[in-house]
Amino acid sequence: EDLGRAIDELKAGRVEFRNDKTGNLHVPLGKASFEAQNLLENAQALISAVESQKPATSKGTYIRRLTLTSTMGPGIRVDPSSTSS
Repeated sequence: EDLGRAIDELKAGRVEFRNDKTGNLHVPLGKASFEAQNLLENAQALISAVESQKPATSKGTYIRRLTLTSTMGPGIRVDPSSTSS
């Protein structure tokens, strides 16, 4: 409804994600033209945002697997702990 506010929130770093029925998140991190460092920073921000939403009652590893892929490309598995700063 309020386009100006939505643009301001996105510029401020708002991260929006939802999971599907099986618990998978499908989130765009950037474009293929982005520098590797920018994609890493985006991945770190996403992982931090997801982990901050972890319920206090949840035990164990919250992010088990992480796969990066382009829209029509093959997936590349990434160790989620390797993206922490």
